[in-house]
Amino acid sequence: MKILLYGDSITDMGRDRTVDCCPSSYGAGYSFVLQSKLSERSPIEYTVINRGISGNKTVDLYARLKGDVWNLNPDVMSILIGVNDIWHEIEGNNGVDINRFEKTYRNIIEETKEKLPNIKIMLLEPFVLHGVATTPKFEQFTALYDYAKVVKRIADDYGLVFVPLQQKFDEEAKKYGESTLLYDGVHPTIAGSTIIANEWLKGFEKL
Repeated sequence: MKILLYGDSITDMGRDRTVDCCPSSYGAGYSFVLQSKLSERSPIEYTVINRGISGNKTVDLYARLKGDVWNLNPDVMSILIGVNDIWHEIEGNNGVDINRFEKTYRNIIEETKEKLPNIKIMLLEPFVLHGVATTPKFEQFTALYDYAKVVKRIADDYGLVFVPLQQKFDEEAKKYGESTLLYDGVHPTIAGSTIIANEWLKGFEKL
């Protein structure tokens, strides 16, 4: 089974983009953890492909759909996107407003289902915690909660699996501290990546 993870730096996490078959191709995030956990089930049945690119927004995912999704013809695609749509607006007035976010996200789903009618799709909830990158403007970052609601609505509308993450991060952060999970408020540590992978696997069981 070919599983494609589509997203931004949270998925990318420094992956080697020149290969798809070596440990370095997974990066240092949840992609690597997920492949490890799936390999426990079967070392030959599951192939995880990391197609995260640091800095991407929804519009960037839409622009590279053919090359990074359709041409690879995965059995499963999971999408984790959203924080840069806000972050880039906060830092450089180059974000994606919530209406365009929803339209673009829906285009990604609709066109992918048209091109790959047998594909199964999982939508992961974007998340944020307090951290060195977010705390100074955290009130602005909380707009991500509304973007997350959009992702949930899209999943419901198309009958896709939605993987909630914000509540889990909030709960674990109360126990262990926010920087233990997301080292800057956005990007996961190994502990944070493990949370994403574990919640992903719960969603995977619903496919």
